Amino acid sequence: MEERDATLDFAGERVVLMADRALYWPRLTTLFVADAHFGKAATFRASGIFVPRGTTADALTRLDEAVVRAGATRLVFLGDLLHAREGRSPETLRLVAEWRSAHPALEVVLVRGNHDRSAGDPPESLGIGCVDAPMIEWPFAFTHHPKAIDRRYVLAGHVHPAVRLSGPGRQHERFLCFWVRPSGAVLPAFGDFTGSGLVDPLEDDRVFAVAGGSVVEVVLERVE
Repeated sequence: MEERDATLDFAGERVVLMADRALYWPRLTTLFVADAHFGKAATFRASGIFVPRGTTADALTRLDEAVVRAGATRLVFLGDLLHAREGRSPETLRLVAEWRSAHPALEVVLVRGNHDRSAGDPPESLGIGCVDAPMIEWPFAFTHHPKAIDRRYVLAGHVHPAVRLSGPGRQHERFLCFWVRPSGAVLPAFGDFTGSGLVDPLEDDRVFAVAGGSVVEVVLERVE
């Protein structure tokens, strides 16, 4: 991979935290992304709320770049692929279909999340396998909601983790992050229109911010 990424060891397996907001497992050439929420902007527009167009197209461009850069042969979505049933607009599905047709040899799997239950599985024509959580592949468990699973290191999403950093002059800025814990890791939201939640790491946790086009470990001050 590249210097802008961070390579770690999870349960004896080498993984790469990518600046693309994705995680790569080299041994099985598998790329993981969480919380794409494709069609979220379309959902808002269907409710009469004006939001900018282009968020799904931009996210698919980033996804294309991540798949190519990693050399992945499999892509696993850790839940919330589509945002809502109202967001399954012809335009959203067309964009996803065009992206899928550009990667015919790529195996794609969706581990269903809470939004997938309301949005429904993607059309069968997209060739995306859909499974309920947890999906087990030693030593990992792939799921949407972070939770402990016995004797497995859990890769999850749902939280949309972020960290707030302070700079000179009492400046504060929020960055999406990978939240790495002894029993599992939570990936940042891949979608651009998803919001985020500040993490509250414990003593043994590590936080890697996606900032300035790189993945950077941050040291957080903890109040005793």
